[in-house]
Amino acid sequence: MPRDLHPRLLRGFVATAETLHFGRAAERLHIAQQALSRDVRALEGLLGGALFDRTTRSVELTSAGRQLLPRARRFLALHDEILAEAAAAGGSGAAARPLLVDLNSDVTGPDLTPDRVLERARADWPEGELLARFHGGLAAAAAELLAHRLDAAFGRFAGLPAPARGRLAQLPVRLEPIALVMADTHPLAGRPVIRPADLVGHPVDICAGNPATTEWADLGARLLHEHGLTAAAPHVPPVGVDEAARYLARHGDPMLTTVGGPQIPGTVTVPLVEPVPLSLVSLVHRPGERHPGLRALAGAAGALGTAEGWLRRPPGSWLPAADAALLS
Repeated sequence: MPRDLHPRLLRGFVATAETLHFGRAAERLHIAQQALSRDVRALEGLLGGALFDRTTRSVELTSAGRQLLPRARRFLALHDEILAEAAAAGGSGAAARPLLVDLNSDVTGPDLTPDRVLERARADWPEGELLARFHGGLAAAAAELLAHRLDAAFGRFAGLPAPARGRLAQLPVRLEPIALVMADTHPLAGRPVIRPADLVGHPVDICAGNPATTEWADLGARLLHEHGLTAAAPHVPPVGVDEAARYLARHGDPMLTTVGGPQIPGTVTVPLVEPVPLSLVSLVHRPGERHPGLRALAGAAGALGTAEGWLRRPPGSWLPAADAALLS
């Protein structure tokens, strides 16, 4: 069976080869370092050999990596040239350019909505290219969408400022139950569930110090206000699983998250109940966008949502009125 070499794998290789640093290469590509490492390993598996010598202090190209680098550059240059010519000609090939989609977070989890939709869309549209980006929140991604530096994003659309909502379109994807993640030494860490009354005297971190996630902080503020609870003081937000673990251990306050999020060492995630708070995740894009990759994302979201009841609202759940209006 023939093996296909995806341009995304070569882009990750070239960026790493030019920077000799996985972190800086990931920043250049606007993807998570974990995703870049997976792509490099996939390319090495496809080609049958190591492309980098890695130590804790350095990254160097192997002989195979040095041989591949100029050919990878030529391949990507030709790939981009073909797409640019098709776009300039206004032909049907113009729609085949890579679609840039923001996944909202630089960490992965077993049931994170954007990751699952992207995985399904890539399987449904194997001939196309969906490139993941990680701006850290919908507020940041919306600015990139409006500047035409991004094609699609996931997040809580109702929490965006009105001017941004007026210039963007959204498709409801999933109602996610909200939970709390906290250090496993926190007094509430041993409970199977947490009720609003249990949080009296325990400030909740709603990521109010993160300008990239103001839509999430808005949701948290509404939830706490409704139940007479207190928000923790704003802090500079963590980036990545390891930093999140240090952050939660240092600051101590439970942080608002969603059920099925990333596994963070030294922490536990406890669902909120009575009521179960919900966050509506939408697929957000510019109106009139006809890229086949966007259709693949919407189709994947619809298929997963139908199969798993993603938009069924549990009885007695809590959802802000602005979010509920989007479901209708």
